Amino acid sequence: MKSDIEIATSAQLQPITQIAKKLGIEEDDLELYGKYKAKLSNEFLKKTENNSEGKLILVTAINPTPAGEGKTTTTVGLGCAFGRMNKKAIIALREPSLGPCFGVKGGAAGGGYSQVVPMDELNLHFTGDFHAITSANNLLAAIIDNHIHQGNDLNIDTRQIIFKRCLDMNDRALRNTVVGLGNKSDGFVREEHFVITVATEVMAILCLSKDLDDLKERLGRIIVAYTVDGKPVTAGDLNAVGSMAALLKDAIKPNLVQTLEHTPVLVHGGPFANIAHGCNSVIATRAGLRLADYCITEAGFGADLGAEKFLDIKCPMAGLKPDAIVLVATIRALKYNGGVAKDDLKLPDIEALKKGISNLIRHIDNLKQYGVPLVVTLNRFDTDTDEEIDFVRDTVTDLNCEFALSEVFAKGGEGGLDLASKVIDVLENKPSNYRPLYDNTLSVEAKINTIAKRIYGASSVAYSSKARKELSRIKDMGFDGLPVCMAKTQYSLSDDPTKLGAPEGFELNVRDMYVSAGAGFVVALTGDIMTMPGLPKKPAAYSIDVDKDGHITGLF
Repeated sequence: MKSDIEIATSAQLQPITQIAKKLGIEEDDLELYGKYKAKLSNEFLKKTENNSEGKLILVTAINPTPAGEGKTTTTVGLGCAFGRMNKKAIIALREPSLGPCFGVKGGAAGGGYSQVVPMDELNLHFTGDFHAITSANNLLAAIIDNHIHQGNDLNIDTRQIIFKRCLDMNDRALRNTVVGLGNKSDGFVREEHFVITVATEVMAILCLSKDLDDLKERLGRIIVAYTVDGKPVTAGDLNAVGSMAALLKDAIKPNLVQTLEHTPVLVHGGPFANIAHGCNSVIATRAGLRLADYCITEAGFGADLGAEKFLDIKCPMAGLKPDAIVLVATIRALKYNGGVAKDDLKLPDIEALKKGISNLIRHIDNLKQYGVPLVVTLNRFDTDTDEEIDFVRDTVTDLNCEFALSEVFAKGGEGGLDLASKVIDVLENKPSNYRPLYDNTLSVEAKINTIAKRIYGASSVAYSSKARKELSRIKDMGFDGLPVCMAKTQYSLSDDPTKLGAPEGFELNVRDMYVSAGAGFVVALTGDIMTMPGLPKKPAAYSIDVDKDGHITGLF
């Protein structure tokens, strides 16, 4: 079989204007970025505000493993299958970050014959949204240091500057650094930190804003530092909002592209789910619901992270109500959770599967708490045996869930017809009684305990002295009513990446906390999770190249 990039670059794309017409979008409503990419104009988005909304389908997965689960591939394939069934569907995804593209994952546009194209452009720069977010973030950082250098009228405590610079790249050397070295005119010497762009509050704000006015209001609420008296200093106090918004005025518009089978796709925003809220923009999701009968979106990493944040942060904040959830699993990943080494996952091992399926069962039980109808799909590999498939099917059906095989990687939309049929049947016959996991009137501490015990399986939560201090400050500032965004390893339901399967009775360790007042949530950092990842020993960047004709190779 061809590689992902070989499949993508050999595909016959339709002009994006032709894709737009399927949704009733005229060329004048688009802002073209070449022949195959476009942004939806603000004027067009306003025209859709009174449109009736379609059904919202969330795609999530079990905890990721080195074997891969194919969540994005399944999302794309499901959208293509809807198209083959003559259903008016649209897909809403996040934009890939350069960090994982050059780090572990390579490309992030689906795989095989279920991809979003142009794949290489989507993975590398795309329409410049991440550059704009990085620039807006770092403009605010520069304004903070300039304010201090120019006399510090706001009386900022230089030991309590909490806003960080960013870069959309895995660069561990920038986690902890020093700025302002040199002459007096070079600024005030202080400790500084970088985060990856997708973990910034600016990214979260862009993805949770309903329009440009809401974006500006949220930017103004960003807490950047505290005064020597302990009072918060905001981006609004520093008069930074207008210039930041100017940098983001185009980035806030959703991007329209297509799948290999010409299904429309809105790709917009890209917060990570392990260190941020892991969902594409509210603007794109809303647009998708108003433009099609079915909007298929995904949330990052496993259901304990992306889906939990989609259901407990994004949906309540945006007034969204999902109609169905698709949970993706693979036999390889379940065997890995059962203790099989990565190199042996292709070999039949029913006993390991029986042990590792506890991870899938936990995610099923977790998602049922939200009252949304659930379909479990098995992303099939050619090494899966009938015995293994039957075991997973029987386990899922015994839990009163719908089950479907998916072969969208190898067959595109054709391989997702069974899944699409099950999803449509659920949408037509099983009403959604969506409800968030917790009430925001609970304290932040109570919300963390709820997530830790009811989603992760923890028996208790331990807070470091630093986290306790920040928790107290959050309460004192009046932010106790905000939802919680948990920063946790994606590889385990616990905060320890080595605990596979469905661990229980462990203690969840919260080492630090802070409020993202503009985004509208409190962040709790658990375990050893980093907001600036590092590159692996053999990063994907080693395999990426461009030939003399400008064709990129090595993305996968």
